[in-house]
Amino acid sequence: MTTFASGTDTLTRDALTVLQPGFTGTTAPDWLLRRLGEGLASVGLFGRNITSPEQLAALTAQLRAERDDVLVAIDEEGGDVTRLEVRSGSSFPGNNALGAVDDVELTHAVAAELGRRLAACGVNLNWAPSADVNSNPANPVIGVRSFGASADLVARHTAAYVTGLQSAGVAACTKHFPGHGDTAIDSHHALPRIDVDREVLLERELRPFRAAIAAGTRAVMTAHILVPALDRDRPATLSHPVLTELLRGELGYTGLIVTDGMEMRAIAGTYGIERGSVLAIAAGADAICVGGGLADDDTVRRLRDALVSAVRSGELPEERLAQAAERVRTLAHWTAAGAADPQLPADEEVGLRAARRALRLTGADFTPLSAAPYVAAFTPVANIAVGDETPWGVAAELTRLLPGTETGSFAGEDAGLATLAAAGPRRIVAVVRDEHRHPWMAAALDTVLRTRPDTVVIEMGLPQAPARGALHIATHGAARVCGRAAAEVIAGA
Repeated sequence: MTTFASGTDTLTRDALTVLQPGFTGTTAPDWLLRRLGEGLASVGLFGRNITSPEQLAALTAQLRAERDDVLVAIDEEGGDVTRLEVRSGSSFPGNNALGAVDDVELTHAVAAELGRRLAACGVNLNWAPSADVNSNPANPVIGVRSFGASADLVARHTAAYVTGLQSAGVAACTKHFPGHGDTAIDSHHALPRIDVDREVLLERELRPFRAAIAAGTRAVMTAHILVPALDRDRPATLSHPVLTELLRGELGYTGLIVTDGMEMRAIAGTYGIERGSVLAIAAGADAICVGGGLADDDTVRRLRDALVSAVRSGELPEERLAQAAERVRTLAHWTAAGAADPQLPADEEVGLRAARRALRLTGADFTPLSAAPYVAAFTPVANIAVGDETPWGVAAELTRLLPGTETGSFAGEDAGLATLAAAGPRRIVAVVRDEHRHPWMAAALDTVLRTRPDTVVIEMGLPQAPARGALHIATHGAARVCGRAAAEVIAGA
């Protein structure tokens, strides 16, 4: 591929403007600052970039010293997917817990507090909320990231989340259009396919996006999924019928369209990121997210050059690229103009209150524990969106409330017997996550309960399996506050 000089001509600047790259490290590298000077308008942050609120604020200030209206984006859903609190677990319970409570004022308050914290650190674009209707319980990548399986419920909470987040001056990016809930494949690994009628899509998948648009969502993120009812040939991220005809035309959306990470295998493994980026912009996307796994100057250069080459060859209309770049700048201007509610108060405990309200308890005459238990965490492989950096469970919180609590992590066909051997005579607290999706986990729990029917069971994923144990606590998420809320019940705190 031809490499173009890093000049400041309009075409080159527009090609840089539509990119949303990430980087490694906790300070901005020289290459990133240079690209901001050349036209790059957005930067994506991940857990690898964050050690504390103070460090994050210093990093965003460093970026704004180079470009004062830079869009600083983050994937901060709260709950399982957290970047602000990647090493401690989130202060917010996540969407499924909010859907279980079903109080839209609470959802608005949670999103407003999350937005307030992001804004205080200099972040002004959040790749959230997930508006996916989790209609397929076997979904390996959405699950508790969804408000629930009802389109109406997801729609009202999506709207509340959008308005709450944006009241803090942080742009919402509602995802994953046209809906990732009815998939059984993770698009980080391969290209999922949704085979339902167009009428089902319109009534189920699209209802939350209509609500988000009506609520004024400033951005929408695409899904790397093939939906033959809308486009038989190309995934939504690369589809003109999906992005331009449906989202722009039928739904009347006028804001920024952002792609999901182009390094995900659904795109990178089929089209490649350069070709995929050209096709995405041509289809109607305005911004190319490519920060999760690819985070260097070479990636930015290659994508910039691919877009410039596509314009010069006639494959990508120059006016389409210019339109995309202008939408990025429009959003940057909105965030820089100070869209926050100046009266927005801090509410540090709203996430914990939400987590407590989301608990669902099943069991008769449970007596809180007074002695330190043994916590057995049945640990599945984490999906890429969540990652394995963030701690989860109840052990840390139970240790605080019941000093001497011990814990172990178990997986596989011998997990049940290993738990019984490790626990000895201590009361067992078994922590599971999406038991319905993991036969080995269900079998392990069977083994433990046959011998120790007084076991307390905590489900921190989707509560689809039957409730069992002396006490069954469904938390609807694995965030730190979900673990704290469950631990309080067990210890009678």
